[in-house]
Amino acid sequence: MTLTVVGTGLIGGSIALDLKARGFASHVIGVDANPLHAQQALALGLVDEIADLRGGISRGDLIVLAVPVNAIVEILPSVLDWTSLGSVVTDVGSTKGAICEAAEKSSRRSRFVPSHPIAGTENSGPPAAITGLFDSRTAIICDEERCDARAAAVVRKMYETLGMRVISMESGIHDRHIAYVSHISHVVSFALATTVLEIEQSENMIFDLASSGLDSTVRLAKSSPDMWAPILAQNAPYISEALDSYMRHLSRFKELIEDRNEGEAHAFMKGGNEIRRVLDHITVRGESWKQR
Repeated sequence: MTLTVVGTGLIGGSIALDLKARGFASHVIGVDANPLHAQQALALGLVDEIADLRGGISRGDLIVLAVPVNAIVEILPSVLDWTSLGSVVTDVGSTKGAICEAAEKSSRRSRFVPSHPIAGTENSGPPAAITGLFDSRTAIICDEERCDARAAAVVRKMYETLGMRVISMESGIHDRHIAYVSHISHVVSFALATTVLEIEQSENMIFDLASSGLDSTVRLAKSSPDMWAPILAQNAPYISEALDSYMRHLSRFKELIEDRNEGEAHAFMKGGNEIRRVLDHITVRGESWKQR
């Protein structure tokens, strides 16, 4: 199978690496609007060759769109129209609503399988691509009833080859849930990083006092604004809903701290400790999936 990856950064590059190494793809074509990234992807062996968008699309059996979500919305109708008969197109965008709407503009809508592999790091660009990034993680296929059955099967097999557990979900439900479990974390991290930098004018002081707690909390603030600004714009209603809830709890916590209400603050934090149960469940589920 010839795989065409549009966008050769962390996600696209990591997909290309593992699908080639695990025998799913025999040849990988890379497409990237950034000439430096295209050069790096080729030099690092993420792809076998570089092509322009139309050329790469027309020759791919499976096309993976791994560019920012605003770019996916812009190019998707043309990409579908340029595909060869029998080719399959999927995307890896963190939002799905606007992307699925864009797909409806093409008569080949059924060849498009909207998806979202929930994996990543705060790094970006081809040098960030790594093997095993998706192992034991979850991939979501959205609006599967709108997809050709064979096309959906190809994308499902792709994610299973990457070691992922595959589930199906309606695109609107996906966008609402992902606002809470992913998007809000990035918003909070960017805001906290900005707050720390604003208050601590001396970078040396930050370096001297920074702990693993700060590092883990603001790690996501290292993520690419080029990728995240369009995500936040496309999923604004659900992210706003999540932030309203978060700020309500934050305001309550602030009141307890100001009142020096140690007992209530302890109870508040004890309630938050319940997240451990959720995260432990995710870890156990991931390990069980890996062993299957």
